[in-house]
Amino acid sequence: MAMALLPCLLLLAFAGAQAQQMASFPAANDATPWLPTETSRILVSPSRGMVAGFVPSESSTGKYRFAVWVANVSSRADGKTVIWYAHRGSNASDLFEADGSSTLVVNAAGVLTWAGAGTNTTIWTLPNGTNATAPRLTLNDTGSLIFGSWSSFGYPTHTLMPGQAIPQGNNGTGTDVPTLQSANGRYRLVNSMALKYFSGADPSGSIYANMSGGGTLLNLTTEGELKLSAGNPTTLIASDKGARDRLRRLTLDDDGNLRLYSLLPARREWRVVWELVQELCTIQGTCPGNNTICVPKGADGVTCVCPPGFRNRTGAGGGCEAKKSVAGAGGKFVRLDFVSFSGGAPKKSSDPGPYMSKQPPSNLEVCRKMCRDDPGCPAFGYKFGGDRTCLLYKTRLVDGYWSPGTEMSTFVRVAETDNDTNPFTGMTTMIDTVCPVQLALPVPPKQKATTIRNIAIITTLFAVELLAGVLSFWAFLRKYSQYREMARTLGLEYLPAGGPRRFSYAELKTATKDFTDVVGRGAYGTVFRGELPDRRAVAVKQLHGVGGGEAEFWAEVTIIARMHHLNLVRMWGFCADKDQRMLVYEYVPNGSLDKYLFSSSSSAAPSQGEGGEESSQGEGQQQQVMLDLHTRYRIALGVARAIAYLHEECLEWVLHCDIKPENILLEDDFCPKVSDFGLSKLTSKKEKVTMSRIRGTRGYMAPEWVIHREPITAKADVYSFGMVLLEIVSGRRNYGFRQESVGSEDWYFPKWAYEKVYVERRIEDIMDPRILLAVDDDADSVATVERMVKTAMWCLQDRADMRPSMGKVAKMLEGTVEITDPVKPTIFCVQDD
Repeated sequence: MAMALLPCLLLLAFAGAQAQQMASFPAANDATPWLPTETSRILVSPSRGMVAGFVPSESSTGKYRFAVWVANVSSRADGKTVIWYAHRGSNASDLFEADGSSTLVVNAAGVLTWAGAGTNTTIWTLPNGTNATAPRLTLNDTGSLIFGSWSSFGYPTHTLMPGQAIPQGNNGTGTDVPTLQSANGRYRLVNSMALKYFSGADPSGSIYANMSGGGTLLNLTTEGELKLSAGNPTTLIASDKGARDRLRRLTLDDDGNLRLYSLLPARREWRVVWELVQELCTIQGTCPGNNTICVPKGADGVTCVCPPGFRNRTGAGGGCEAKKSVAGAGGKFVRLDFVSFSGGAPKKSSDPGPYMSKQPPSNLEVCRKMCRDDPGCPAFGYKFGGDRTCLLYKTRLVDGYWSPGTEMSTFVRVAETDNDTNPFTGMTTMIDTVCPVQLALPVPPKQKATTIRNIAIITTLFAVELLAGVLSFWAFLRKYSQYREMARTLGLEYLPAGGPRRFSYAELKTATKDFTDVVGRGAYGTVFRGELPDRRAVAVKQLHGVGGGEAEFWAEVTIIARMHHLNLVRMWGFCADKDQRMLVYEYVPNGSLDKYLFSSSSSAAPSQGEGGEESSQGEGQQQQVMLDLHTRYRIALGVARAIAYLHEECLEWVLHCDIKPENILLEDDFCPKVSDFGLSKLTSKKEKVTMSRIRGTRGYMAPEWVIHREPITAKADVYSFGMVLLEIVSGRRNYGFRQESVGSEDWYFPKWAYEKVYVERRIEDIMDPRILLAVDDDADSVATVERMVKTAMWCLQDRADMRPSMGKVAKMLEGTVEITDPVKPTIFCVQDD
């Protein structure tokens, strides 16, 4: 808000030498009387955003009004958006105006008085009970004038500000209480719920619009919400709701529409963010005089036109008059589609108004005859619907408007000789352009001729269908040979029945919105989020460094797709289009395990070989969930079972090579899903067999990856799982731990954890502080943690033959096998290249 008021403060500071600014207006013995001609003398709010003072009257030359306005609004030439005028009581139209020799003073009795010049006539005196000790007239930042217990917010004019009290109900006598009144006095918001139009012909006013649902306006909030009270409370929301540091005002404008304005801070311009009446032509009095029709012009404008056979009336009152008079029941009727007249502003929906009568349902000709037989009927309205509504206008036509929402056609009586062009024709012109057609029915044919004709038609249709079938089969045979050659070229014959679905490159490009939504990057490729035509969310992994075209690629894909396990990410298909190789997986919404275990500062692990950081499918979401011990145990057990399935239960042995928290995804119920399994089989058959190139992520790689004399077996995955299991218990990154402990004896995370548990007997030191309190009070939880730590220690043995298999690891976590005390892990580290 401070930045928004900066231009205002600068301008007021620049004009400070010319304008006399007052923080308050005290009693006469402390300040000189305030003359209306002293327009440079102003009362300002503490933030300098609101100003009060005298302004010249817009209706009377040489007269002045006392007003409150918003300072420095660039959209107005005078820089004044007035929000309040001094007036008498609740009648906002009875404004106080005085000549330049009047004075505004606080007299000795402590009463604020506006007196006429040279007389004792009091123009304006505050109501009783507003006196206060050392009274002063002040202006606060909301735009409210304060004098003792009196506030200008209790006497609104044409504008309501946020937080301003709104008069409710009536005054107890059934008379409407005006909430707001337009500056020209023609329109009022009465009882905080209905807009009324007042004219000389109808001084009691007529309703032309209501608040939404017939509710009552309660208040305007600073965020741009209009609170309504109806059968059920309702809220009307401005189009810029939520924008902060915006000054807003609700104003009943001179055109009769109730609008909510928002002040743009940077440009200091008002913008309409809500209005009650969407069709301005439905506001009564928009077009003055009789026989006029209001037509919308653009989004915020209207134009007033005369019906065919009428012309603009000169002189006072305006409106339109007939070009030629129609005597008696003569003349003709010109049809005006989507045109309706208010009929003198009815007080109720069942009352058509003083200048219109609603007739019993009848057809168009009966309605036309009733109007023609009445010399005082200038027009009639007819609705071409099932209700057959007929309206007869009397003596004159008032408040006409064009709108397709009227569903009404008005027939105006004009002279027979009138040939004016009719612009309100609706669809009539288009219908008249259709050429008339004369229909003639032929003589029915004889029965025998009909039978022969039917047989000929059936025979012809059968012959056509037979020929089409033969041609289609011939075309199929030709295409089949072409498809067979293409299948041999692309290797499609290697895909067995029931294998994964093959997607084209164009399909995946459309599903991923041209590969724009990147959710992860890893060693094997880039992951994009997509959506299939059946509304399934998928993760599309675009592989790097994979050769294509050979039968082995599809064989490997088929094997991976057939691996079905609760804790493995499901692969639904693949793409092998030219040099493009992609895998289509199910989309796991909750992201990867690392975002729930580690803080953002320690969530990254540097890569080595082909490992590297693997961003999960749910990378973009913010994490606010703390995993309890039970959930962590379920995750660890699920991952162990999934890896055991890859090692021991698959038809073909699969080594994961890159087990880490980033490759463990979580479902909505935090069920773990291991991803990137089997991708090492797709890189190169030579590399897969020899494992000559280091794979995995630093901190999770087994010693045999570095000590090349030892073969790579499934025990390498066991070591990686042990490190992940230790991170699940501790909630800290093993690589980050080593960075913190460089230079001390405890730089190796497994060695430090072993000494804490089995030497110092302080298992609580390695546990995540977020779950420590819950574990201390639960013996079963302590046993679970000890079982997880023992299992991790056995998995982290430096010799592969000392590590258990993944099947035994799962049973150790389940508690179905006895776990002996582990051997202390030997220090192991991968040096930087």
